[in-house]
Parts: sequence; structure tokens; C-alpha cells
Amino acid sequence: MPARGLRGSAKAQDRGLLIGQMDSAMELHILYFARLREALGLARETVSVPVAVTNLGQLRAWLIARGDPWAEAFARVYPVRIALDQVVGRDDTPLRAGAEVAFFPPVTGG
Repeated sequence: MPARGLRGSAKAQDRGLLIGQMDSAMELHILYFARLREALGLARETVSVPVAVTNLGQLRAWLIARGDPWAEAFARVYPVRIALDQVVGRDDTPLRAGAEVAFFPPVTGG
């Protein structure tokens, strides 16, 4: 999905996530669950992220930098947990090519 007017923007530059920097881009399979899925209107997508996106926190920031509906969805659904290949991760968890990344709100059981 193309970026929406972010090439060279100060916001993207501050994060080191210029959309135009796609050298050696990494493909990821992203799943959205619960309120995120509803807010985005999609359950999954495959994306190619810039080489500067190396961990889960940077991936979340890159998705938000794509603009709406991602920016609005992540702002409305807080907090959001992230799993890499079905293992819950942290913002500093490194990404790997071809990985499955799932975003979901925390759940409680009883």
C-alpha cells in the first residue's frame, strides 16, 4: 500500500523511517485482531518495510506513519500487544524477513 505524502516529511525523518528508503526491504505478514481489525477493516496484510525498520517498535511507528486508517486505529486502541511468530514480543524485539507479526489488545481471562 503506498505511503500517503510522507516522503521526506519531518515526522518520518525524525524516526529514520523514510518511506522512500526501500533498499533491501523486508517482507512481513501482519495480522490484526479484535478492535484493531475492526478499526482497520482488515484482518491481515503483507507489507515490505524499509531497511530502517528493524524491530517491533519501529514497525508499529512505521505503520502509524502510513497515516489513516493505521494512525487513527493505533491511537484509539491502546495498549496494543505485539507477537512475532506467535511469541509475545517487546518494542526492541528484532524483526526477521518473512515473519508473522500480530497486533492485538491485551486480554484477560477468568
